[in-house]
Amino acid sequence: MKNIATIALVTLREAARRKILWTALLAGALLLGIFAIALRLQVVEFQSRAMSPFVRYQVEAGMLMIGLYTCDLLAVVLTILTSIDTLAGEISSGTIQAIATKPISRSQLLMGKFIGFVGMIVVYVVITFNATIAVAYSVTGVLPEHPLHGLLLIIFECIIALSLTFMFGTWFSTLTNGVIVLGLQAVAFMGGWLEQVSGFSQSGHIVTLGIVSSLINPSESLWRRAAYEMQTPLAGSLSFSPFANVSIPSSTAVIYAGVYLCVVLGIAIYHFDARDL
Repeated sequence: MKNIATIALVTLREAARRKILWTALLAGALLLGIFAIALRLQVVEFQSRAMSPFVRYQVEAGMLMIGLYTCDLLAVVLTILTSIDTLAGEISSGTIQAIATKPISRSQLLMGKFIGFVGMIVVYVVITFNATIAVAYSVTGVLPEHPLHGLLLIIFECIIALSLTFMFGTWFSTLTNGVIVLGLQAVAFMGGWLEQVSGFSQSGHIVTLGIVSSLINPSESLWRRAAYEMQTPLAGSLSFSPFANVSIPSSTAVIYAGVYLCVVLGIAIYHFDARDL
């Protein structure tokens, strides 16, 4: 455990030195600024109309969900882009050979780097998630229903994406690794939206296709579960809403995501131990 903790700290310091986290926070701040302006413009628009407080609250709660969805997308994409070079790049350049030596085993090296990135992801998501909620509350007074559940599920989603970059990083180059993981994220994204579209089309085949996509990569199903936990019951019941409760991932889907994470990490460790460096 000491070796893993040492590698995790080194990974965090390297991320700070390369200004990865600071750049990501800057991108998040830019999006938060746009989000705050949009909310303020919407509030001004409501003030010029005679709208019931109930309807106004539902609309503003919907805008908060859009802000949290943007936060989620940014966190997942940045997780992938900042981690695809961690193993793949060091293996390609040969620098991994200077690190992967006794008394540090390869499995300890991989898990140390993984935990280091998990720490960075947790810090980033906690800051951007809470900042999004704080902006929405300061402008509109709206809060999500179960923010802690949503926060944990978004972090879990990012960790799933991180595990994939580590696994494919033991096989492929940095560029190929990025293309594959972003492609799998696109599959998950498409599957999630296909299940949402099924609310309009009432097609069981589309639902099945969406479920299969979630099995290939369960990251998007974690977001949809987070959306279900955070939005108001009325907003979730509206079939035309992009976050409607049309097909809600169950607790079984969350458990599957946990098993999926363990399997992907297990494959990454096994192949990293077995391959020639």
